[in-house]
Amino acid sequence: MKKTIIILSVLVVAGGIYFLTRSKSKTEENVYSELTVSFQRVNEYVETTGEVDPLNRVEILPPSSGRIEKIFVEEGATVNTGDVLCLMSSSDRVAIIDAARSISDSEYKKWEDSYKPIKVLAPISGRIILRNIVEGQTVGASTVLFAMSDTLIVVADVDESDIGKVRVGQTALITLDSYPDTQIRGKIFQILDEGKNVSNVIIYKVKIRLDKIPSFLKSQMTCNIKISADSKKILAIPMNAIEYSKDGNVYVITGFDSKNNPIKKKISVGKTYENLIEITKGLKDGDVIYQKVTKYLKQNVDNGTNPFMPQRSKNTNRQQRRAGV
Repeated sequence: MKKTIIILSVLVVAGGIYFLTRSKSKTEENVYSELTVSFQRVNEYVETTGEVDPLNRVEILPPSSGRIEKIFVEEGATVNTGDVLCLMSSSDRVAIIDAARSISDSEYKKWEDSYKPIKVLAPISGRIILRNIVEGQTVGASTVLFAMSDTLIVVADVDESDIGKVRVGQTALITLDSYPDTQIRGKIFQILDEGKNVSNVIIYKVKIRLDKIPSFLKSQMTCNIKISADSKKILAIPMNAIEYSKDGNVYVITGFDSKNNPIKKKISVGKTYENLIEITKGLKDGDVIYQKVTKYLKQNVDNGTNPFMPQRSKNTNRQQRRAGV
């Protein structure tokens, strides 16, 4: 049950100051709502950055040097193990076919039918993340034709000071820099043992498997990551229920005196969790406090009572009406 206590103040002074004070009293008043202090469940997060990477990246090389004849897939295509990615001619076939073409069409057709090109197959099921060739290109035995990924994951960079809070199975919320309005959920499945020194800070790689991979996700995208590190119950109140004194002390309002002036009580606070703040001293479960809510009222503007507005004389108004203004 909520109680509402309204405190009104009327100040009587003269001149322009009177107008300003009266204007404020007509547009704003302090309203307090009752609030019961209780234990709240809060989540503690480890916030960091990371990027989208393949879980397993496979580079596809040609079985021999030769020439690319036909390409069947583009970057982003999903393929299965054994699908034909492209056709290529070995160096021997290139020499024979080109020689036959220079002789006649029939000779070229005979050798093309009897000497088939090589099929380059997908070694795993997954997505093509790189196509590094074009039709007609001459390639060597070490040329990377395609790169594939079996699935995309997010790799977080976690600071040494936070790695102790991170565990396998924890939930992570991921926001891509390129899609800031879309949040992706995932779970940690691996924490690498070897750290890396980055600007004198030890960073550990944490791998996150996504609950669902969106169609727009691409390798090397950067992102912000919130890892749900802990969930616990604490004695807490809303942030806007506390007030600060000039000397930096924190207090809450616990009641009102006979003149409806707020009664303030000093408290000690701990960590903040989104819109909540932890109470470490001064309050207990079940205590009642009052939270200030500023209420704005509609202001009626009366030009005749505003000393800062220019006034029209009655004679001027009459002359304007006669002139049809």
